Amino acid sequence: MAHTVADIALPYTPGLVEARVADYLQLARPRLALLVLFTVGAGWLLAADTEPQWLSLVHALVGTALLFAGASALNQLLERRRDASMPRTANRPLPAGRLQPGEVLVLGSALSAGGLLYLLAVGQPLAALLAACALVSYVFIYTPLKERTPLSTLVGAVPGALPPLIGWAAARGSLNDGALALFFIVFLWQVPHFLAIAWIYRDQYALVGIRVLSVLDPQGAQTGKQMIRYTVVLIFASLMPSFLGIGGWLAGIGAMLLGAFFLYSACAFARTPGTQQARQVLRQSLLFLPALFLLMVLDVLWKRMIGL
Repeated sequence: MAHTVADIALPYTPGLVEARVADYLQLARPRLALLVLFTVGAGWLLAADTEPQWLSLVHALVGTALLFAGASALNQLLERRRDASMPRTANRPLPAGRLQPGEVLVLGSALSAGGLLYLLAVGQPLAALLAACALVSYVFIYTPLKERTPLSTLVGAVPGALPPLIGWAAARGSLNDGALALFFIVFLWQVPHFLAIAWIYRDQYALVGIRVLSVLDPQGAQTGKQMIRYTVVLIFASLMPSFLGIGGWLAGIGAMLLGAFFLYSACAFARTPGTQQARQVLRQSLLFLPALFLLMVLDVLWKRMIGL
């Protein structure tokens, strides 16, 4: 009897497709992607005209999402051997062997190129240029530097601070002092944020040769000082949008309150460096940035509603 297509097709394994999709999603680091896209959207809203072209926001989010997913995949491809040695990352798709390097290389390259070409195709060349800078500096400069110098933290903060500028450029087609203020806020915010993460996982980083400050500073004295310094400067930087007229009193008051709590947690770590204190710094950092950007957006939307 002749075989039908159904007879010779491979049997469907329940959960296999879902697991594969989950691995691809893990390459894209969806939780971090949401924060990146949030800052893109916030940058766009802060720069948009009173009668915004909402389609340009959609284009900026789609292009950035594609590029971020690709950059994340390429980053994990380059770091797969280190990831395999750290419990924190050993179960990622590449070190766990669920995905192969070749397919991740193709996927990451295709997504990255697709994101850049998409932004160019929809008429956002400046956003595409900023996205390209983020891709190159993150994958090809920051990632290799991690095992060479603790200054890699500052290098990595550059691509991390570009997403709000991508949103701003998508809305206006240009950058100004307001965009620069957003850049500095996100740049400065990343330092205490990452220092907290690096302290929590310092033993694992030391095991694989990642040269972060916490590995070179086992007592935590320098780490605590750096947290305080960057948080203090961050508080002043977070007031810049209000002085520039981007935000208003709500964002200004919010920046001071959020900054005070953030600084308090950094001081607590500096007094008694420990994992619990580092986790508190991390929690405050995860509250600070989304809340500050949300307050700035609310300020701008309120001004537009009342016609200021």
